[in-house]
Amino acid sequence: MNSNSRSLTSRRNFVAGAATSGALLALGKSGPAFAATSAAAGEKAAAWSLPPNFANPPDSPINSLLKDIPLPRMVALETAFDRPVLADVAQALRDKLRASGVLGAIRPGMKVAVGTGSRGITNLPLVTRTLLDELKKAGAQPFLFPAMGSHGGATPEGQTAVLARMGFTEKTMGVPIRATMEVVQVGSTPDGLPAFVDAIAAQAEGIIVVNRIKPHTSFRGKIESGLSKMIVIGVGKQKGAETCHNLGYGRMEQNLLAMCRVTVASGKILFGVGLIENAYHETCRIEVVPAAKVEAQEPLLLAEARKLMPIVPLSPLDVLIIDEVGKDISGAGFDPNVVGRYATADVVLTDRDPRITRIAVLDVTAVSDGNSTGLGNADFTTERVFRKFNLIETYCNLLTSTTTTGAKIPMILRNDRQAIQAAIKICLIADPKKVRLVRIKNTLSLDRILISENLVEEARRKPGTKSVGKAAAMVFDADGNFA
Repeated sequence: MNSNSRSLTSRRNFVAGAATSGALLALGKSGPAFAATSAAAGEKAAAWSLPPNFANPPDSPINSLLKDIPLPRMVALETAFDRPVLADVAQALRDKLRASGVLGAIRPGMKVAVGTGSRGITNLPLVTRTLLDELKKAGAQPFLFPAMGSHGGATPEGQTAVLARMGFTEKTMGVPIRATMEVVQVGSTPDGLPAFVDAIAAQAEGIIVVNRIKPHTSFRGKIESGLSKMIVIGVGKQKGAETCHNLGYGRMEQNLLAMCRVTVASGKILFGVGLIENAYHETCRIEVVPAAKVEAQEPLLLAEARKLMPIVPLSPLDVLIIDEVGKDISGAGFDPNVVGRYATADVVLTDRDPRITRIAVLDVTAVSDGNSTGLGNADFTTERVFRKFNLIETYCNLLTSTTTTGAKIPMILRNDRQAIQAAIKICLIADPKKVRLVRIKNTLSLDRILISENLVEEARRKPGTKSVGKAAAMVFDADGNFA
């Protein structure tokens, strides 16, 4: 089964798992998509006890305040987004490599460094392996290196482990993986900002970056997340990320463009492979962009990616429940472009952004290894998330990116039920029985969601949406988590 099929199957389980349990929200054990993110992670999280001052036993006053808050019945909603998709991703890449002419610069025996990042990008291992194989056919001696700024605790071992969790090993890629946090400076911008390159990659005769192109979570510009950012912040490692972020997101576009020009002018970068995903988290376009054309072509690709992004289809909402967040889902844990909750004042809300009063996050993905960046953009979370919170992974990331909001910990509730009831209790409505509530798996999966019963008629009037099945009550296990 390919990654696109697995992604679609996972979203179907969001509804199907609930249906088999007899209630649309009885997902956990009966719905694989919402099962514990990792048994090992669960055991690790359970191995330590919460400090006494965090104690919230079943008979606590907190439970007394929340236990009678009514929970709405929920209905499944499907939304049909635009869905361009590549039928054969590997062949599409091979075609683009040949059409672009970039392989003509490869000489026999040429050492080439290929940088890949930490995002959960569909088909990223496939695209990277295909690229590596084509480089070998052209006579190169490629190797892989982690191009991910400060992620992985800003250590070579941590970044290599991040790659492994995503499916990048020397065995699966067929090439060596070489990691370091050391960098070399390749120049400075007119404003004096230094541009850095991974020290091992700098010893190669050329560097190639692979990344998804999409709207950024904390700033707006003609380039946001994509090839330029990967060249500056990924290839530049922690030092490059820190330099680019130090003056804040208000200067991010300006800094990215200036630092990218310096790195490209150094001659170190050969080309970039840019991926665009549709609203179903499927690869719908691949472009191979020579280094000299990145600044001109990337804004066009970003505009296309923005049009394809999904969004919570109902607004305003009183409460949004997000079952999982993580660095593999978004750099901000959950994508603010989807839910309209941003960590910085550098992004001005538009009419496209949904307005949501309270957000509750129930879990963190296993791939994130406790990196809970972005959790502070939510209002409530669970003890399960708090136990998984990895201070080093999270803080190294945010001390580099300068976004303190993302490092904050929301109000911690005992379990899923309490987190949802707390969100309803203080969502600023007179009658909690009339709460406008939506539940999603994560911000990559918006085609199948669950909505409170009172939103059904409104949702049916939205283009491309339809309700599926009957309304059913939320079902929890003995611990107060989704069954």
